[in-house]
Amino acid sequence: MFKKIIFIACSFYVLIGNSSSYAQMGTYKRLATGVSIDLPAEAECESMRLEVISDNIIHIVAAATDNAASPASLMISNEKMPAVKWDVKQMGDRLFLHTAALVVDVSLKTGALVFKDASGKVILLNGKKSLKPVLFDGESSYAIKQVFQIAPDEAFYGLGQHQNGIMNYNGTQVELLQNNTEVAVPFLVSSNNYGILWDNYSITKVGDVRDYLPLSSLKLISKDGAGGWLTATYNSKNTESNPVVRPESVIDYSYLKDQTKFPEGYILGSGIITWEGSFISPYSGLHSFLTKYGGYLKIWLDGKLVADKWRQAWNPGTELTSISLIKDKPCSLKIEWNPDGKESYISMNWLGPVPEKDKNQLTFQSEAGDAINYYFVYGKNADEVISGYRTLTGKASMMPKWAMGLWQSRERYKTQNEILNTVKEFRDRKIPLDNIVLDWSYWKEDQWGSQQFDELRFPDAEGMIKDLHEKYNTRFMISVWAKFYEGIDTYKEFDKNGWLYKRNIIDGRRDWIGKGYRNTFYDAYNPKARDGFWNLLNKHLYSKGVDAWWMDASEPDIHSNLDIASRKEIMNPTYLGSSTKYFNAFPLQNAKGIYEGQRATNPNERVFILTRSAYAGLQRYAAATWSGDIGARWEDFKAQIPAGINFSLSGIPYWTTDIGGFAVEKRYENAKGADLDEWRELQTRWYQFGAFSPLFRVHGQFPYREIYNIAPEEHPAYRSMMYYNKLRYRLMPYIYSLVGKTYHDDYTLMRGLIMDFGKDEKVKNIADQYMFGPSFLINPVYTYGAKNRELYLPAGANWYDLYTGKYLNGGRKITVDAPYERMPVYVKEGSIIPYGPELQYTSQKKADTIILYVYTGKDAKFDLYEDEDTNYNYEKGLHSKITFGYNEKLKTLSIGKRMGTFPGMLNERTFKIVWVSPESDKALDFTVKPDVISTYKGDEIKIRM
Repeated sequence: MFKKIIFIACSFYVLIGNSSSYAQMGTYKRLATGVSIDLPAEAECESMRLEVISDNIIHIVAAATDNAASPASLMISNEKMPAVKWDVKQMGDRLFLHTAALVVDVSLKTGALVFKDASGKVILLNGKKSLKPVLFDGESSYAIKQVFQIAPDEAFYGLGQHQNGIMNYNGTQVELLQNNTEVAVPFLVSSNNYGILWDNYSITKVGDVRDYLPLSSLKLISKDGAGGWLTATYNSKNTESNPVVRPESVIDYSYLKDQTKFPEGYILGSGIITWEGSFISPYSGLHSFLTKYGGYLKIWLDGKLVADKWRQAWNPGTELTSISLIKDKPCSLKIEWNPDGKESYISMNWLGPVPEKDKNQLTFQSEAGDAINYYFVYGKNADEVISGYRTLTGKASMMPKWAMGLWQSRERYKTQNEILNTVKEFRDRKIPLDNIVLDWSYWKEDQWGSQQFDELRFPDAEGMIKDLHEKYNTRFMISVWAKFYEGIDTYKEFDKNGWLYKRNIIDGRRDWIGKGYRNTFYDAYNPKARDGFWNLLNKHLYSKGVDAWWMDASEPDIHSNLDIASRKEIMNPTYLGSSTKYFNAFPLQNAKGIYEGQRATNPNERVFILTRSAYAGLQRYAAATWSGDIGARWEDFKAQIPAGINFSLSGIPYWTTDIGGFAVEKRYENAKGADLDEWRELQTRWYQFGAFSPLFRVHGQFPYREIYNIAPEEHPAYRSMMYYNKLRYRLMPYIYSLVGKTYHDDYTLMRGLIMDFGKDEKVKNIADQYMFGPSFLINPVYTYGAKNRELYLPAGANWYDLYTGKYLNGGRKITVDAPYERMPVYVKEGSIIPYGPELQYTSQKKADTIILYVYTGKDAKFDLYEDEDTNYNYEKGLHSKITFGYNEKLKTLSIGKRMGTFPGMLNERTFKIVWVSPESDKALDFTVKPDVISTYKGDEIKIRM
C-alpha cells in the first residue's frame, strides 16, 4: 500500500515539476557542509539549505527570502561534529544529495524533498509548505507550515508528555503548548525508524492541524426539540432556588476571563450543571470531541457514558472522546458537570473526520519562526533515531546514583522538625530512602523569591541539611521557583537590572497566598538574569548544602488559567524577542542557568534538576521532568503510562510522576471504609509502577504519602510497597548500569514496545505496557479491585514470569493473575540481571556480592557499569565495565575482563549465579542457594551451566 502512495506522491511532484507554471528551475551552490538552493519565484519558498550533519542526519531550512541561513538555535548543542563524506549531483531538474546512509532527492522547481535510504527506498516525502508573514510585538516573522506524506500504517511517538492516554499519535492532533501536566517537546519518532526534530519555539500543532470548532458549527437541537442550541440547566444545592435554564450553543468557559459568562447571580460550585440535546453532523466518520474541564465531568454520546472524570478545579485537564457518526443522523449529547469549586473551567469543541485529501499526511504548524527549520534523523531502530536526537541536542547527563533511589515528598513539610522526623521514621522502620524533598513555602509568607528559609519554622536549615547528610545519609532537594514578590529585596535587585517580566505587576494580579501578593517571574532567556538567579540560589541554598533543585511552574506558569494571549503578554518581551516566538523554550533556558551555574561553582558534584516542563535539549542540563499536578484517580494513573513512554521516546530519558497522584478528591482527605480501601489500593498500584519508572518519587497533597501514613505494617498495601522499594534497591546494579548506558550509548530506560519489538505490528498502539531496560516487561494494574489483567507478550521473544520463573511463549495475549501485592512483570528470554545487596540508601554498601539471574533460551548480554556515582570524572574516562555474555548453544556464561578503572573501584567481588531455563522454573529469591559461586578479580571467567 505504501508503495502505491509513494508512486502517487512522486508522480504528483513530477507533474508539478513539468507544469508550465513551473517552467523556471532553481540553481544550487555547494557549501562546506551541504548545499544552498535558490528556487524560482513560483515555488513555495525562495531558498533552501540542506546541511549534512552526519550520515543519518540532514538539516533542512526553507526560507521566504533568498537567504536560508540556519537561524540561531537554543535546542541544538554546540558540540563540534566530525566531518562527513557526502556528494551532490544534478540530474535535470532534480538534485541528489548522498551520504553513506541517505539520499535526499530535491526538486529544483518546487523545493519538494524525498528522503530515501542508501538503497533508494523511500522513507518520507516532504510535501507542501507555507511561510506567511506575521507581526508580533513589532517583530516580523512567519507563520510556518510543513506537510509530510506518510505511510498509512505508520505510528508516531514522542512530542513530549500529554495526558490524553494516546500512545500512537497518527491521525490525531498534538498541541505543543507548555502547561501544567502538558509538556511540549518538538521531536517525533516514526515506527518507520526516522525522527523529525522541529527547531522552533512557538506554539506548534503536529499531526492533524485543523482548528477544533465550537459546537455551534454543528446543527444543534435542544432537549425539547428546538433547533439551534443545547439546553443548559444550572442547578443549585439550595432546594428553594429554581434552576437556571437557558439555551447555549457554545460551551466555552476555558479561562479566568470566561468566569463572567455564567448566569448572573449563579454561584459556581453551588450545584451540578448539565447540557442536554443532540446534534447533527454533515459528515460520516470519526468525530473527536475535546473537553477542557475542572471538577467532576460525565459525557454521554448517543446514550453511552464515554467519560467519567475528575480534575482539581484550579488545574483543568483535557478529555479527548472519539465517536464514529453517520452524516445527517442525530446523535444525543449530555454533559454533566460538577465544578467542585467556586472557580472552575469547562469547554467543549469538536473536529470532524479527516478529509480524504489530507489523509496520510503529517503536518507541523508553528505560530512564528524565521524559517521552516527541522532535522531529519534516520536510524535502523528507534534507539538509533533517539541517538541522532542527542547527537544534535546533547548527551543525557549522568544522574547521580542516589537519584535512582526513593525520593519522599509531600505538599508540604512545613517545618524543619517535620523533615527530620520523617527521615528518622524511615530509618527506624528500615524503609530504603535516598532523598527528602522540601516543597514550596519554606520562606516567610510575603517573601516568595527571597530563597531564604523562614527562621521560625526552619531555625537552623544548614544544621538540618547537615543532619540529613551525616546522621541519616539522606540527600536534600528543594523547590525553587522563578517567581518574585513585588517589593522584596531580590525583586528590587532583579528589577533594577531589567531581569523581570513586568506586565503581571502592572496589571495588578495577585496570587493565592494569604491576602494575595503581586508577583512576576524573571526572564530566563537573559543570560545575565540566569547568572543572577543562580547566584541567588547559591548564596542562600546551595552554600547551605542543598543537593538538588526542584524547578516548579517552569512553563512558565506566571498566573494560572490565563488565556494564551494573556500568557504571552505577561512574559513579553523576552530578552531574545517576542514571547510568541520563544514561548515554549522557557524551561530549557531556566534549567540551563542552574546547570551551568552549579557546574561552574562546584565542578566536582553532579547537578540534578527536576522541572515541571521541558523542551528539546533539556537532557544535557542534568534535568528530569515530572508529569505535573495530576489527579489522584485511576484514570490519571492509567494516563501516566503512555505519557511517560512518549516522553522517553522524545529523547529525554529521565521522567517521573507523583506516585499516588498529586491532587486529591475530598472523599479521600479523611477517608474511611470503602474510600480508605480504594485510596490504599490506588497508592499501592501506583507505587508498583513507580518502582519501575526512571525515577522513583512519591509526592502529593494530603493525605500524607509516606508508606507508614498510607497503611499499617500488617496491611497488604504496606507490605507491597516495602517489597517493591527493596526490589528497586536490589536492582541498583542493573539500573545504574542503564544510567551509564544512557550517557555513553544514548540508551533509554523507559522503553515503548516499539523500541525492542519494532517488527511486531501488534505493539504499535499498546499504551499500558513497556520495557524497563532490556529485560523487564512492565504491566501496571490501573483498575480498582482488579485481581488479574490482560497483557500482550511481544513476538520475537519468549518470557519468564519474574516471581515464579514460569516460561511462556511470546506473540500472544494472555490474562494473568495480578493480586493486590504484585504487579505482573515478565523477563525477556536471553536476559542477565544483576542484583545487589539489600540497601537502606544507595551509597550504604558497594555491590561486592552480586546475584546474577541468567534467563536462558537465547544468547544474552549485559554490561555492568560503575563509576564514582556523584562526580563528573566519568567524562574523563574514569569508569569501568564488566560484560556478561551467555551463549545458549554452548550453555556458557562468560564474565569478561574488566575494562576501565576509577578511584574506589572494587578489585575483587563475588558473583552468585542462578540459572533459569524453560525446563526449570526458578522464583526470584535472594536467599536461594546459587547454582554457582564465582570469585572475580578482573580477568575473564567462563562458567558452564
